[in-house]
Amino acid sequence: MRPESVANGGRAPAVRASVAHAPASGLPGAVSFVESIIHEAPNRPHPLSTTSSTAAPAATIAWPDTERQAAFTHWLAGIAPAHALRAETLRAASSDASFRRYFRIDGATASFIVMDAPPPLEDVRPFIRVAGLLHDAGLNAPTVLAQDIERGFLLLTDLGPELYLDALHAAVARDDAARRESLMRDAIRALIQWQTRADASALAPYDDALLRRELALFPDWCVTRECGVIWTAEEQQTWTETCDLLVASALAQPTVAVHRDYMPRNLMVTAERNPGILDFQDAVRGPITYDLACLLRDAFISWDEEIELDWAVRYWEAARKAGLPLPDDFGEFWRQVEWMGLQRHLKVLGIFCRLKHRDAKPKYSTDLPRFFNYAHKVAARYNALRPLSRLLEPLMGAERLEGFY
Repeated sequence: MRPESVANGGRAPAVRASVAHAPASGLPGAVSFVESIIHEAPNRPHPLSTTSSTAAPAATIAWPDTERQAAFTHWLAGIAPAHALRAETLRAASSDASFRRYFRIDGATASFIVMDAPPPLEDVRPFIRVAGLLHDAGLNAPTVLAQDIERGFLLLTDLGPELYLDALHAAVARDDAARRESLMRDAIRALIQWQTRADASALAPYDDALLRRELALFPDWCVTRECGVIWTAEEQQTWTETCDLLVASALAQPTVAVHRDYMPRNLMVTAERNPGILDFQDAVRGPITYDLACLLRDAFISWDEEIELDWAVRYWEAARKAGLPLPDDFGEFWRQVEWMGLQRHLKVLGIFCRLKHRDAKPKYSTDLPRFFNYAHKVAARYNALRPLSRLLEPLMGAERLEGFY
């Protein structure tokens, strides 16, 4: 099935626009691989990755103050006997763009993960709640073995050392299509299981207000702060109309439990069953296409569109058989996926710029081009969104060349 046959959204007029990329002021070149996570993780080893297992030992772990260090030491000593934990093996696994960080610690026969989430900056209760939803749905997620909610400490099972992302990159490098397909089909199967079995009723809604707050990050932090651009009244109107379209499309979809970062960096290759699922604490009740859009258009690895379409068709067919209320027409479903993905990409552009300017994490700015390219690709494809593509092009350092045929 050709992309244009399923993603028309109304044919464009007899004008074909090509975009010539050039470096933009304040932005890196137009082609770059993302090396950071959407919500909360900078360019460093993942909490459960192999490379983090030999990180700094306990003696070199820095603490914000002696009081928190003492609280942690006391908590760890209290739970160590029950799990045969060896305190001397505690080492940094990873931190992220939030205030959470993770340690790995060895037991007698297995390793464990410790989450350090200092209140009131972080709240471990959403993690505990969503971990329970995943387990109730029969999915493979870390088990919470011990907890101190007031102080923000959790002991978790360790899902192992191999990220889906690493396995997919390795499969691509050796041209192993069978391995790639096996991993992604397992991820699609698990996604459908999450959507059909998870009780989303207790999750916060991905509602109009939240969707618009996320979209507002783009003009506030990317357009104005990062690019130094002030939109005209006409351009602002274009943005407002685009937001209305994207929000309306999202809210028109059936709602399910939404992971919000369902991508290969948050999935693990495990001995038990694939995938192991991580970074789920921001789950909400929202549009059914959101997690699929995350999986297909990822922050760390990109696919040819024919591969995206093949996986989307497989999901659509299997999800319909499982009873999920998806459109009968795949073309309409693919439009929903792309428009939902566009909302996410615009949000991510704003988040990355906010991390740079507010949170002093400048390396995130190297991640912008992939998401600009994702966003422009969708905006330029659909008639209703073409005005947005013209807003994006100057920010991308692109020159519009109009050709008539």
